[in-house]
Amino acid sequence: MADNNSVNNVFLQRPNDRMIIVQILVIIFLCINMLLILTFIKKESFHTSARYILFSVTLLSDSLLLFVSDILVILTYFQFTIPVWLCIILTIFVVMYTFVTPVTLTAMTLERYVAICMPLRHGQLCSTRSTMYCILIIHVLSSAPCIIILSMFFAFASLKFYKQSMICSVEAFTLYRWQDHVRSAVFQFYFLIMGITIAYSYVQIMKVAKAASGDKKKLTHKGLKTVILHAFQLLLCLIQLWCPFIETAVLQIDFRLFINVRYSNYIMFSIAPRCLSPLIYGLRDENFFLLFYCKKRKPLYI
Repeated sequence: MADNNSVNNVFLQRPNDRMIIVQILVIIFLCINMLLILTFIKKESFHTSARYILFSVTLLSDSLLLFVSDILVILTYFQFTIPVWLCIILTIFVVMYTFVTPVTLTAMTLERYVAICMPLRHGQLCSTRSTMYCILIIHVLSSAPCIIILSMFFAFASLKFYKQSMICSVEAFTLYRWQDHVRSAVFQFYFLIMGITIAYSYVQIMKVAKAASGDKKKLTHKGLKTVILHAFQLLLCLIQLWCPFIETAVLQIDFRLFINVRYSNYIMFSIAPRCLSPLIYGLRDENFFLLFYCKKRKPLYI
């Protein structure tokens, strides 16, 4: 693992342009997310649709993750130390909501699978009540990796550690290298299961698409495109888990190259995946545009 002091100094290198770029990107996408969330709240018909409810969950989780992670970046930039207990709270939010979006994407894929492959049962399986239970299950599943990481930390950290102040990062709670391996194993197990689920849904929808005709064929192909976009976003989230290993290898070669790789990874695999939901779904769905352009069109999203 890379030296923590070196990692924490990444954003101190060429601070002005890099911090400005990060803050501009975060502000832009937070504004877009908030606009779409307000649109969801304003449109009552969205409140009874499973796909829109789950979409709003991704918007909220992405916004919260962007906001909290940006706070950590700013704290690192100014080299502010905070109490360990506060860092634990921030870490809980970061780790849990790192998983909420990909797990929700998997649930959205299953909703499309039910809508296309099991249309007669869609109303029952994807009712508003079932969707609320699904959101609860999503958060329970997403909290499990956080519980595992912090349990390993609590088991081996000394009492003196809790009384200290520190520059907050998730890596600070990894006291031994084997803990890092356990964390990586848990993360990759989750994404393996989600990847298999999305691949299975894609194959089943593909079978229906080949047998369909007319309007149903068009709708099915749009469903396939949505599943592919889910898989692409999930892939970006998975690459984020590999970044620490890549950065550690690069650090052994050249520290300046490590700084550039670390910065690029943060933009491409931390910020970018959390900003794809509004671009993929919000801009593809004309139901959202109806509120802005006041034109009646058939929804493109499926």
